[in-house]
Amino acid sequence: MTVGQSENEHQQLVDEEHPAPAPPRRNGRRRRTGLEWLALAVTLVVGVIMGAPLLLVLLNAVKSPEDFSAHGPLGLPTGIYLDGIKTFWEAVDFPRKVWNSVLISGLVAVFGVLISVLNAYALGIGRVRGRMWVLVAFLLATIVPQEALLYPLYIMFKNIGLYDTIWSVVIVFVVIHGAFGTYLLASVFGAFPRELLEAAALDGANRRQILWRVVVPVCRPTLAVLAVFFFIWTWNEFLIPLSFLVSADNQTVQVGIATLQGERIMNVTTISASALLGVLPTLIFFLVFQRTLTRGLTAGAIK
Repeated sequence: MTVGQSENEHQQLVDEEHPAPAPPRRNGRRRRTGLEWLALAVTLVVGVIMGAPLLLVLLNAVKSPEDFSAHGPLGLPTGIYLDGIKTFWEAVDFPRKVWNSVLISGLVAVFGVLISVLNAYALGIGRVRGRMWVLVAFLLATIVPQEALLYPLYIMFKNIGLYDTIWSVVIVFVVIHGAFGTYLLASVFGAFPRELLEAAALDGANRRQILWRVVVPVCRPTLAVLAVFFFIWTWNEFLIPLSFLVSADNQTVQVGIATLQGERIMNVTTISASALLGVLPTLIFFLVFQRTLTRGLTAGAIK
């Protein structure tokens, strides 16, 4: 043993016996480092930048047209003007549009996750032959432009009588989001602990029982995150609902906003009100399920 090696071993023993002091604490909490303060400042700046458009829309939604003309879009309103919100609410039958969006997005979230789970269980745990090529096909299905799907889907829905019904939009988005969910969950199920599967099989559980009583409960946080994303993605979709939902009673919030704007009956205040009411339901939905997203992401990061 060389002299250098013996000195290193001695230093390691000293470090183990006398560990470095922990960062000083203040009121029972660890004091933040300079790098942490920098990261917090950057996060606050990014949050302000991302929240500024929503705040601007809110200010202009409660501003009268005269007030907007006098002070511009950045000026503070001199009073609360709600006629723009009332005009948009009545012109598009907003409660009906919200119900259609909630119904379509909810159905897509439920059926999309269900199909993703069944497909991913066969690919990730069942290990079907040609698994990699099947996953590549699902991945390619998620990157096909929606414009390329409009005409064949239009012909198909016309022939089977689903055109101008909410089921046409539900079917399209269940397939599109289900392909992405299958690709994502297949990798998650592929890393599922084999010990749990073998233990369930030894207890007499069949494949269906293993899926619903073992795999799904363990992966529930991931499935909840996937359902939330499916809901928000479907809510924000515009092109396919615009193409397949021509009746006012079947249209979603996004289509109703665009249709009313195309009629040129709204001023800037009413347009801001429509943008505010269009984004408000998704914002509430996100805040309600924020803990679900946090738990799901944390469960995926800590395993």
